[in-house]
Amino acid sequence: MKPIIVIPTFNEAQNIEELIRKIFQVLKDTDFKILIVDDSSSDGTVEIVNNLINEYHNLYLLERPSKLGLASAYVEGFKYGIGLGADTFVQMDGDMSHNPEYLKEILKELKDNDVVIASRYVDGGGTLNWGLFRKTVSFLGSFYARKVLDCPIKDLTGGYNAYKIDILNKIGLDNIISEGFCFQIEMKYRCYKKKAHILELPIIFKDRTSGVSKMNKTIFFEAFFNVIKLKILLG
Repeated sequence: MKPIIVIPTFNEAQNIEELIRKIFQVLKDTDFKILIVDDSSSDGTVEIVNNLINEYHNLYLLERPSKLGLASAYVEGFKYGIGLGADTFVQMDGDMSHNPEYLKEILKELKDNDVVIASRYVDGGGTLNWGLFRKTVSFLGSFYARKVLDCPIKDLTGGYNAYKIDILNKIGLDNIISEGFCFQIEMKYRCYKKKAHILELPIIFKDRTSGVSKMNKTIFFEAFFNVIKLKILLG
């Protein structure tokens, strides 16, 4: 496999260097690439990444002119990775909430699967440092999407996932209709509808300890209505 880890960023200067160094430490014996897709951060994120590029030859940066949304960041990142020769794609948040220690197991399991979901909602998975309200909202979001879409995947909303290039080609990246965090639901549902072999790997999700969350009401509303659109569109 030729994996690339795609990490969208917007003002993650407090986290990005630690994350990048940790990934290189965990995967030090692996041939892989990291791609940072930055949406015009104003806090020095880009400068930090550029400095690290001088140290790590397989670290790449894709700069975008403005905050264009999570979905397009990943789609552009996947396409950029294909251009670099990647055939395996891992999604990670830039806020240290996705523990790089799971990467080896994710890539190992991907050898025999089309999609590996680092899942909070299967046996052995969970969350750390979350209050009751956030736990409830997150669980109900996945439950709602699962019921509307009639899809058995437990963690439809999580953002720590890996895909083989063959399944990305089958779903067609240009077909994606989501703009924000509903992208995570849409990707998994499209893979499910294409009869992909999907594995949910239990993880413990740790909340960010620095920086500011990007979640807001607009994101929740988009996800709510896009789930219905996906059901109508894909059946």
